[in-house]
Amino acid sequence: MPELPEVETVVRYLRPHLEGRTVNRFEAWWPKVTDPMPAEVFAQMATNRVIHAIHRRGKYILWQLDRGFIHIHLRMTGQLVVLDGADNDDRHHVTAEFDLSDEMTVLFRDMRKFGRVGYLEDIAPLEAKLGPEPLSPQFTPDLLHRLLADHRRQIKPLLLDQGFIAGLGNIYVDEALFLARVHPGTPASSLTLEQAQILHHAIQGILTESIGLDGTTIINFSFGDGGRGRFRDMLQVFRREGEPCPVCGTPLEKIRIAQRGTHLCPQCQVLDS
Repeated sequence: MPELPEVETVVRYLRPHLEGRTVNRFEAWWPKVTDPMPAEVFAQMATNRVIHAIHRRGKYILWQLDRGFIHIHLRMTGQLVVLDGADNDDRHHVTAEFDLSDEMTVLFRDMRKFGRVGYLEDIAPLEAKLGPEPLSPQFTPDLLHRLLADHRRQIKPLLLDQGFIAGLGNIYVDEALFLARVHPGTPASSLTLEQAQILHHAIQGILTESIGLDGTTIINFSFGDGGRGRFRDMLQVFRREGEPCPVCGTPLEKIRIAQRGTHLCPQCQVLDS
């Protein structure tokens, strides 16, 4: 958390505020925020650059500069707060600060301090470690089936692997597998083409719907001036263990697969022996 819909929500919030502005100054309030690059090197590379565009790649926020890219990963509790010309001395939980042209400031708040900012001259190294975008035209049902066929891993940890598909996390994998009626422990290579098509439709549908509702706020995801994701009320299995399945009424369960808490219906999602 945040996952693809939450990161996309933040990107859409940032675009009208940041695009076209210059990064005048960077300050690391917590030195490790730029790891593994030293903060002073990051500041040298990322300042005096114009922000041409704001993009998302997987769970990364990308500031495309006139030379190079700033990439930001929010991790568990990261938030980007835009201050437009207003004095604000509150630096509680701030790990980094960007001062932009026209008296605009972007604060990176991160209570758990897992989030990171980085700089790349070329985006290729980031692209090399990320799988396809699940909402891109290139991500077709046939492609998903071919990718699954190459892996004997359990389907849930495979879908969580950012090198397999970029952007999915615990919430949306649990929800998509439930919609597709696939047990999270199913070997990926065992899915038929029809099952892969159903799973593909579930992944794209759940992500699109969540983006339309500004993502999911479980604990502390927010954007802009305290905006909250509204998709939480649409969740069918995630964090609903003990409640009746919305399809069959069987109590939902929470199990562990690959050390991750996993929510499912034991009646609708049966693991084939």
